[in-house]
Amino acid sequence: MTLLLRDEDLATAFDHAARGYDALVAANPGYHAHLRRSARRLGLGLPRRGEGMRVLDLGCGTGASTAALAAALPGARIVAVDASAGMLERAAAKPWPDGVTFVRAAAEGLAGAGVEGPFDAVFAAYLFRNVSDPDGVLTTVRDLLAPGGRLGVHEYALGGRRVDRAVWTAVCRGVVQPVASVLGDGELYRHLHRSVVEFDTADRFAGRLRATGFDAVRVLPLPGWQTGITHTIVGRRPRTENGAEA
Repeated sequence: MTLLLRDEDLATAFDHAARGYDALVAANPGYHAHLRRSARRLGLGLPRRGEGMRVLDLGCGTGASTAALAAALPGARIVAVDASAGMLERAAAKPWPDGVTFVRAAAEGLAGAGVEGPFDAVFAAYLFRNVSDPDGVLTTVRDLLAPGGRLGVHEYALGGRRVDRAVWTAVCRGVVQPVASVLGDGELYRHLHRSVVEFDTADRFAGRLRATGFDAVRVLPLPGWQTGITHTIVGRRPRTENGAEA
């Protein structure tokens, strides 16, 4: 029996959860620090970091990933996108440096929302478990990147050991789901648990990047209790393809 939400139902659940989302994630040790670490890892492979860059924050939620990017890449123009109107409203209401803009769009519908490349980098935090066609979104992202542009994925993607799944399940059932149920968002956070368990391991997701045409793909763990649970997966659109400029 699956408890996964998809598309409109998932966006609606995030709309409802937006009011308490920041408070809930703030109780997660390392949540914001891990996002900042992944954003820095994205920037390490870029020829310039910050000023003059154009960056897509895909699945920005209430703006935690946007803030991580703004800190890691100062002066970058950041286009932050999310399908949930409620989450996006929370994000846009926060103070932001010049150059940060917000767009409502599903990851599968960027072109229809006027989100066009090229981007120097794309960051996607906690997104790919929640799309119905991750390979299709990866292809879209690849096409939006400039040659040599980087993709950074920050995701709950298990390491593949039994203990990784056991820790994730214990945290969800013992902490996250009870708190979310009090807030009236139990369905969304039951989805969270199942989406991670049923999604790719980190290495398998890295294989998706390679199969979609990314190179220089790496899987990087994060510290603390989320070791083996949350990873940064980075990749690059090749500078050349089949001997010709991309």
